[in-house]
Amino acid sequence: MELIITGIISGFVTSLGMGGGSILILILTSFLNVKQQTAQAANLIFFIPTAIVAIIIHFKNKNVDKAIGKKLIFPTIIGAGVGAYLTKLVDAKSLRKYFGIFLLVIGILEMIMTIKNLIKRKGNK
Repeated sequence: MELIITGIISGFVTSLGMGGGSILILILTSFLNVKQQTAQAANLIFFIPTAIVAIIIHFKNKNVDKAIGKKLIFPTIIGAGVGAYLTKLVDAKSLRKYFGIFLLVIGILEMIMTIKNLIKRKGNK
């Protein structure tokens, strides 16, 4: 039951475009005691069907910039391969620490962008 609830939460967050995989990995490692590498691999499996559904909906809503997609697809595939390979070279404890740092940096950047946008909106009034 815990995995079903985790999947629903992750899927919902993914549908909002906020990185449901990050939530999935966090829940699996922090609350369900899944090894970091296993959680990251589960995230990749989780990503395939959710990405397909999201792509279909975004295409229907005309939210897809095909030119950007074409430029990103091959570098992204290369980065995914390199990243997956590197996870076997890093122990689970270090990988978990690096993942936490990554999430912290992303969170800080999101807060900075939000503050900048709020300041920008107030300046336009």
